[in-house]
Amino acid sequence: MNANLSTRYLGLDLKNPLVVSACPLTGKLETLLQLEAAGAAAAVLPSLFEEQIEHLDVELAQMFDFSSNSNAESLNYFPEMESYNTGPEGYLAHLTAAKDAVKIPLIASLNGSSTGGWLRYAKMIEEAGADALELNVFIVPTEVGMNGQEVERRYIELVESVRRAISIPLAVKIGPYFSSPADMVVRLVNAGADGVVLFNRYLEPDIDLDTLDVVPHLVLSTQQKDRLPLRWIAVLRDRISASIAANTGIHDRDDVIKVLLAGADVAMMASALLQYGPNHLTNLLDQVQDWINEREYESVDQLKGSVSQANCVDPTAYERANYTRALVSYNAKSV
Repeated sequence: MNANLSTRYLGLDLKNPLVVSACPLTGKLETLLQLEAAGAAAAVLPSLFEEQIEHLDVELAQMFDFSSNSNAESLNYFPEMESYNTGPEGYLAHLTAAKDAVKIPLIASLNGSSTGGWLRYAKMIEEAGADALELNVFIVPTEVGMNGQEVERRYIELVESVRRAISIPLAVKIGPYFSSPADMVVRLVNAGADGVVLFNRYLEPDIDLDTLDVVPHLVLSTQQKDRLPLRWIAVLRDRISASIAANTGIHDRDDVIKVLLAGADVAMMASALLQYGPNHLTNLLDQVQDWINEREYESVDQLKGSVSQANCVDPTAYERANYTRALVSYNAKSV
């Protein structure tokens, strides 16, 4: 008899722990349907970016100013800016269409770094039918005078602002670059997050040696990148009541099993699906099922967190002890 693969994330009952993270595949109905058919338990739609919304707001404001000054009759033609729906209608339309097309839960995504008018779209996303919202926070503190406390304060204010705006579950996707990631996660949960996604994979800029331009350079994640979230998932599993999603470097069966053992509720993936296609999910689910059955677990719930820091034989293995043991145990190949 097969073990029960169902899990619970953000209060949502999922048929298995494999969730597609925000990527181009979830931005098209055709591939979203393929992902569902291949076994995806849920999907995160591509992010709606703060910059997209603010750019469109500026464009509409300029149109408003020009038209209202060109003809006296047009003063009453445009509604006030604060009540005018200026956002990317395509995003909301895709969310609405996707909700009609698939049965799996859909998690919308907002990507931003400041509290501002763009956050009103959190409520619009809820009204469009999203099952949950993932707030993807990406703050690049390039100002020398901005200290760590200020950066953390902005994160907390963002989460509090979104939490006040919506009633659907809220996940916060963050990077690992905090002085104390565990403390930061606890504060985010206290600010209203129903779950955390560990971790955001920031895309660093590159330099084109021909043009000397600073350019974006997208590199898909590779295996072993899951080691970083693995540690903090294990540390946090028994310290917070919120959901935990593992993100970054999850490619095969072993990656999925490890993050579940550490305490993740779901394993999110994108790079592997971009490389191998939606059907990779089907093979992965079969392999995960076989591994769990062979070890006589009755369910994913029984598996989850069984090797968290609180439950493992040696809790120090997630701390400095792991560093020293790794160095001592390494044998360099002879030259």
